[in-house]
Amino acid sequence: MALGYFMVLLDMTVLSVAEPDLAGALGGSVAGLQWAVTGYTVAFGALLLSAGAVSDRFGAHRLFRGGVAVFGVGSAMCAAAPNVWTLVILRAVLGVAAAACVPSSMALITRLYPEPARRARAIAVWAAVSGAALAAGPIAGGLLVGLAGWRAVFLVNVPIAALTLALVAGRAVHCAADPARRIDRTGQVLACAALALGTDALIALGGRHWAHTAWSCGAALAAGWAFAVRERRSPAPVLARAVLRAPGMAVMLLAGAAVGFALTGVLFVLPLLLQQRLGYSAIGTGLAFLPMTLPTAFNPLLTGRIVVRTGPRGPVLAGLCLLAAGGALMAAAVGTGAPYALLAAGLAGCGFGVSCALPALTTAVVGLAPQGTAGAAGGLFNAVRQLGATAGVAVLGAFATVAPHHGAGRADHRVALALLLAGAVCAAAALLAAASRPDRRPQDRTTVGP
Repeated sequence: MALGYFMVLLDMTVLSVAEPDLAGALGGSVAGLQWAVTGYTVAFGALLLSAGAVSDRFGAHRLFRGGVAVFGVGSAMCAAAPNVWTLVILRAVLGVAAAACVPSSMALITRLYPEPARRARAIAVWAAVSGAALAAGPIAGGLLVGLAGWRAVFLVNVPIAALTLALVAGRAVHCAADPARRIDRTGQVLACAALALGTDALIALGGRHWAHTAWSCGAALAAGWAFAVRERRSPAPVLARAVLRAPGMAVMLLAGAAVGFALTGVLFVLPLLLQQRLGYSAIGTGLAFLPMTLPTAFNPLLTGRIVVRTGPRGPVLAGLCLLAAGGALMAAAVGTGAPYALLAAGLAGCGFGVSCALPALTTAVVGLAPQGTAGAAGGLFNAVRQLGATAGVAVLGAFATVAPHHGAGRADHRVALALLLAGAVCAAAALLAAASRPDRRPQDRTTVGP
């Protein structure tokens, strides 16, 4: 199950190093690259809102296996994409498959590890194995692009998907279905439309296409209003009201969105700067990210032990503060042209911040969720993370979009402002988390299915 999540995250991080090669091969603009990334995160984030309910209705093991299979086939098709916009569509298909994998794997873990302390350790292992994707992604991406071009970063998913399906084929990986669980398809379509149109408005704004921005923004607001009306009337709302009303849940969800905003935004902006402005090779870019990616491979295990002993609030605050400090250090390094050591320190702060915050946030959300809503809570948490990631690419990528119209120094200052904004978002989330009421240690209040 952790390997399946590893594959989903690897597809996000491995593409970051391939961006310049992809643009050169397919002739895409920065806006096209943004959609190649956000096409995945829009579908992923929006469908995660209902994926928990779908998981509960049809059985988490079925949804997980189906999602992994589609992800493997879709990755092979991405490798054969003839142009950027075909790739964008296929990336959206991968986002749909990823949305099937993540909450179902969390629901299965909750079912297999019902005792709170063991569940917290299991989530920590899940986060550590999947976090290794962040460590492997930029390096693997650099090696694959250097040896075989950008198409290889998608082909690598095919054997991973096959191995994952082989490992979960037995009866031990099973979760009871709930045929009575209802799904609001109309509400889900409206949620996807609102998110996609809002993302399009942000990307158009970065490119200074004012008419396009106004049209997309107006359409996004209309879709959002229709979604809100539908949610109030729906007997099976997309947003799980019981989960949203749980004390302390809103702050944890906002913190998850802040982490996604900073991490994915940085992974989009920095490779463009390193390769297009500073002349780094694809392999060199992957190695430059090591200070950020290595902590994600081992630190979640330590974080899991701390969460078991003290509860998730401390690691969440520490992670957000480290992310804020890392963003400030990276902004200073880029803005002043400082040596790589300062940039490496900022990357390390981000790496330790992500690997502290995410396992603790996952445990907190599962612990705060009312009984029987683990699938919905997992889907909602990962959805807001992806919404944050989508906003991060769109907003921070806007700086990269306008940068070529200015001199090199001006371009660097804009990237520095983008990195500073990423840190500021995490600092604001830390303040909100600090002001919220203290949490309790994880309790045995979450089950899956009937």
